[in-house]
Amino acid sequence: MFVVTGGAGFIGSNILAALEARGEDLIVCDRLRSNDKWRNVAKRELADVVHPDQIFTFLEANKKAISAIFHMGAISTTTETNADLIVTNNFNLSLALWKWCARNEVRLIYASSAATYGDGRQGFDDAFSIEALARLRPMNAYGWSKHLFDRRVAREIKRGHQTPPQWAGLKFFNVYGPNEYHKGGQQSVVAQVFPQADANSPAHLFRSHRADYRDGEQLRDFVWVGDCVDVMMWLLDDPNVSGLFNLGTGRARSFNDLAAAVYRALGKEPYIKYVDMPMELRGRYQYHTEATMHRLRDAGYTKPFTSLEDGVTAYVQRYLNTPDRYV
Repeated sequence: MFVVTGGAGFIGSNILAALEARGEDLIVCDRLRSNDKWRNVAKRELADVVHPDQIFTFLEANKKAISAIFHMGAISTTTETNADLIVTNNFNLSLALWKWCARNEVRLIYASSAATYGDGRQGFDDAFSIEALARLRPMNAYGWSKHLFDRRVAREIKRGHQTPPQWAGLKFFNVYGPNEYHKGGQQSVVAQVFPQADANSPAHLFRSHRADYRDGEQLRDFVWVGDCVDVMMWLLDDPNVSGLFNLGTGRARSFNDLAAAVYRALGKEPYIKYVDMPMELRGRYQYHTEATMHRLRDAGYTKPFTSLEDGVTAYVQRYLNTPDRYV
């Protein structure tokens, strides 16, 4: 039995699809609320759906049957300003799950974030030590909450405290792919550009407000969700691998490249217009992210990552431009 927190969310629901293909019993822990988020899991054969408030009651009652927990649940909105709410959901719950998995010898794979790197001035090296982590300066409460947990894990290990038999934290970079539609303004730029391209309208990208970057040439490490799931299935198949790992492609691409790929996936010429970045974002906007991937490669992961053009084409043609957009 596998438990996926945030299982009705974007990455979590893609994990469920991969686990179901392996014939596993699946437990979703999530808040479905009143939007269409439930559609992300509508195709899955689920053993149970558990509200987050009941998760530890469920875990205690089923601890002998649980093989691993994929902890993807979090408040992931980078613009959320309620830090108390973020700490409760992103740090306190994560720490409680860590301790439960350690006590009960259950494997734990959890979501960290590239937002922990802040403006990138310290680089994007996923070195795992108390000293290396202490140098990072996240720029929003979401990134800080993920960083807070990574640092706590580092201290737990350095002090020789009990850990889950396998643990892996994944610093997701800019993930795109199906089942992100409930995220509204936090959807990937691919999903936001698609309706504009489909309607033959211009894609709106932010102007650059730095002299060293041209408009639309701000860079991100865009990673296809299928690649993220492949890494997690590899971790599941190799229980001897533990650690904190970047999860990107290792190659930064521009927003211009991304938008152009959406139009070309529809057989159209790119059509882009630039708009001013909101003032509240300018001081905490990342102009360049690029994962260093040597630690994951050194751990034994060998599969190549999907190119931006191939990933965007797959997303547009297999999901966004079809009647059924869901995995």
